Amino acid sequence: MSLNDRNERPIGLARYEWGEEEIAAIREVLASGTLTGGPQTARFESAFAQRHHVEHAVALANGTVALTAIYLALGIGPGDEVIVPSMTFVSSATSIVHCGATPIFAEVDPVTFNLDPVDVGRRISKRTKAILLVHYGGQPADLEALVAMAADAGVWLLEDAAEAHGASFNGRPVGGFGKAAMFSFTPTKNITTGEGGIVTTDDAVLADRIRLLRNHGQVAPYQHASLGFNWRMTEMQAAMGVVQLGRLDAILARKRRNAEWMRSRLGDQHGITLPRVAPGRDHTYMLYTVLVHQNRDAVMGHLQRLGIEARLYFPPAHLQPIFHELKVSLPVTEMLATQMMSVPFHSLLTAEELEVISQAISSGIKSSAHQNLAHDSVQA
Repeated sequence: MSLNDRNERPIGLARYEWGEEEIAAIREVLASGTLTGGPQTARFESAFAQRHHVEHAVALANGTVALTAIYLALGIGPGDEVIVPSMTFVSSATSIVHCGATPIFAEVDPVTFNLDPVDVGRRISKRTKAILLVHYGGQPADLEALVAMAADAGVWLLEDAAEAHGASFNGRPVGGFGKAAMFSFTPTKNITTGEGGIVTTDDAVLADRIRLLRNHGQVAPYQHASLGFNWRMTEMQAAMGVVQLGRLDAILARKRRNAEWMRSRLGDQHGITLPRVAPGRDHTYMLYTVLVHQNRDAVMGHLQRLGIEARLYFPPAHLQPIFHELKVSLPVTEMLATQMMSVPFHSLLTAEELEVISQAISSGIKSSAHQNLAHDSVQA
């Protein structure tokens, strides 16, 4: 299939796998009459904890409230600081603010786009209570360095694993390296429940605190021992999650094969840098983010005109208006944000669609290079 032959629907960033199994699971829940706080939630939590080698998993309404629940359960609040990368979705930082604490934005590694341990070390203070790492795009952060750094500083290490279901570091699944971790199940993720999140931890006391937080602090019917919220996941979502979790390994295997194909197709392409996987890390490719060395916006616009959705994942959080008053400068993050481009990479991409995407990237970069030459000639 060539670019000029395409008369099909646009190639979007988000498309998830589902089938009759999910429909049957949801139908079974509806027939049961128990729509929240039932056996499917417990089943999903148990399966997810087992898959990620942790003792406890607590399902919640979404990933943002899951992060907020971790902070509240740990007693993080006003006067406290949490170090967080800016190269992430804004909720990694706003969840800190919801608890009254202050996000301290840090730089990322320019190769993996994950939290830079060296820069984190510069930002630890007496007010630091936790370090929130983000496994960008599904590639684990430098857990060896960050685990040691958090231990030396006497602060909690937390994982934002929203994009990293099934990822591993040196053969060990993410989600259990720190005090707690959060996973998200929005439709852009490798597996989805529509909306939803989950906290994983080996700390039984912390897990119980989060369970109370998600259900109004209720210890018995209409007995509320602490302040809480309605942050429950529904039984329909949990039932879908059980089925989706069973699909995860096949989804990841397909995406990793597709990443190998893209490298074989674009590995010699001048003008871009493809995702690079650090030693000892399994990438889940929830995002496929390349660096376009010149004229990123022009290349992105080229893809969009061809019906291929391309975006910046993510506009740096520290530059969002809500954080303007912090007046943070992060040169590495800001430079990367001018070059990053994420292209469709969901598990249902066909070989033909992958070819179309790779052709579009190549033609967009070549077109941009020609524009540069023409501009230089005019200037001369």
